[in-house]
Amino acid sequence: MYLKALHIIFVITWFAGIFYMPRLFIYNTEAESKSGEAKKILHEQFEVMMKRLWYGITIPSAILTLILGPVVMFNEGWDKLLFDEPGRWLLIKLIFVLFLYLYFISLHKIFKQQLKGIYKYTSQQLRIWNEVATIFLVAIVMLAVVKQSISLVWGLVGLIAFIVVLMSAIRIYKAIRGQHSDDR
Repeated sequence: MYLKALHIIFVITWFAGIFYMPRLFIYNTEAESKSGEAKKILHEQFEVMMKRLWYGITIPSAILTLILGPVVMFNEGWDKLLFDEPGRWLLIKLIFVLFLYLYFISLHKIFKQQLKGIYKYTSQQLRIWNEVATIFLVAIVMLAVVKQSISLVWGLVGLIAFIVVLMSAIRIYKAIRGQHSDDR
């Protein structure tokens, strides 16, 4: 029980870092449009914030999640169900977790680029990339809670519908933001 609680705690802190880091990327990217001294000050501040978040919270939480996840799985005997029908939900969840770690690695690459002053992505592209973590969170939590009760087809339909709503919300936000910047 304690290991499972610790696993959940580190998943939450890992996601906190995964959700906030792209926001810092966005702000750091938008600082590029500032002039001279303001730009320099903002980049220095965001660099400090990103390093503290990434090295102090996000990476340690990802590592502890990766260690405690299999420990909990083996302690609760779920590894024996992994390839059987009742454990199919766990296999699908682990596939999503694998993709979440690949997403995490992509954030690390963006982090390293921004520390070098390389801004490959627009703030809009980073906003969209920021929402990928939300998609993984929804899929993983639904699988962990609902388990084998979830229908694969309806689960996928629900996930796709969620993605459509999420991407629509981003477009609406962009349109509203564009209108407000035109009003100035």
